[in-house]
Amino acid sequence: MKNIRSLFLAVVGVAVFAGLALLTVSMTLVFAAILTLCLAVRVLSTRAKPVPVRAKADRNRPMRVWNDGRGTIIDL
Repeated sequence: MKNIRSLFLAVVGVAVFAGLALLTVSMTLVFAAILTLCLAVRVLSTRAKPVPVRAKADRNRPMRVWNDGRGTIIDL
């Protein structure tokens, strides 16, 4: 009877240990996923946003426009 009880307690102990190990690993993965998501949101939110540039033409010089093959260039 003592052998069966000892075996049962050993199996229960191993099962509890395995369950706690699984819980620890899963919580670590959840924490890592949350940190990765926060980091990705922070990187994407701080990306430079395009701002229109105000330019004025000099009246003394003629405006030159040309295409260099990669886009149109306007020299004010």
